Amino acid sequence: MSTFFNFAIRDEYAKLSALGNTLGDVSSLIDWDAFRPLLSDLYTNDEGKGGRPNYDVVFMIKLLVLQQWYGLSDLQLEREAYDRLSFRHFLGYPAKIPDHSTIWLFRERLIATGKDTAIWEELQRQIDQKGLTIRRGVIQDASFITSDPGHARADTPRGDQAKTRRSRDGTWAKKGSKSYFGYKLHILLDKDHQLIRRITTTTASLHDSQIDLSEKGETVYRDKGYFGVKPQASMDKTMHRAVRNHPLSLKEKRRNKAISRTRSLVERPFAVIKTEFRAGYVRVTTCARTQVKYLFSCFSFNLKQLLTIERQTA
Repeated sequence: MSTFFNFAIRDEYAKLSALGNTLGDVSSLIDWDAFRPLLSDLYTNDEGKGGRPNYDVVFMIKLLVLQQWYGLSDLQLEREAYDRLSFRHFLGYPAKIPDHSTIWLFRERLIATGKDTAIWEELQRQIDQKGLTIRRGVIQDASFITSDPGHARADTPRGDQAKTRRSRDGTWAKKGSKSYFGYKLHILLDKDHQLIRRITTTTASLHDSQIDLSEKGETVYRDKGYFGVKPQASMDKTMHRAVRNHPLSLKEKRRNKAISRTRSLVERPFAVIKTEFRAGYVRVTTCARTQVKYLFSCFSFNLKQLLTIERQTA
């Protein structure tokens, strides 16, 4: 990039920034360089012996954040990274953008090496370092992530027979009168700061109560779907559910109402991820690929929430 062009594009960004630019605001919220040593062994080719140079891993992480924040496919991400000034500033004005297949391969490499977990843990470490630790409790909930069922009908038995060419791990599940095909995103939200602290992704047919993200020493708030299953948390704030011949007492109804006020906070992350990030539907075919996609959706949500916290405390 020429010196003149570099000056011109930065001058244009200064004008954009004056109008307000969320990406510019969130870029300084965390230490991006701290992710680099975690992924130092991600690539095995030897550049010193003539191997093809690799893209900087922090640059690639930022690309995946942009992808999930704006609900872009790999091809759309490649195009927008070239086209949008705010993207180029967030990425550090790169001279070259990786093509869509390179972006896909980077995600696959994260899955194969387990480095996606290391990225999430580093983000959590930095959140704790800011003093935003879990204090008064956590909230757990899950939400369906739909996928293309292909030829798998709603009445197809679960397991291998429910798999399709489009979604190998997706299964059918029913909630009320509506059927869903795909996956389920489980999150644990910090009650005080409304930051997502733990996540996992499962196939849709796995019941919510089979996943426990809480830990000993915590107070966990959960809806009626978890009733009857004891969590690891030291204090269980799960809403009661009426069963046949055993209606809820007035005391239990009041308890449920009190828990519901707190538990409802967990609906916001799902709303942001599904509507603002446009991530209520996936085209990937396995739980592992869905997991890494939604890890970066939750990463993006936490950046958004950190910005909100910073503005509230300023």
